[in-house]
Amino acid sequence: MPDYLCPHCKKPIYDDEATLCLYCGESLERPSGFMGNIKYSRPKIIAAVIALIVILTFLLLMLR
Repeated sequence: MPDYLCPHCKKPIYDDEATLCLYCGESLERPSGFMGNIKYSRPKIIAAVIALIVILTFLLLMLR
């Protein structure tokens, strides 16, 4: 039983770490690493990360 099906050509992908389809070459839309998780996550998480960065930057400037 295949672990994943390509969203474009619907062929089975057995490689757990593949990011591109072996058959059609299209992206498998899998998150890879921290930036991949952010890219394919919900907008609320992205907004929370940006807000956290802004708050930390402000605090760093105030302590300086």
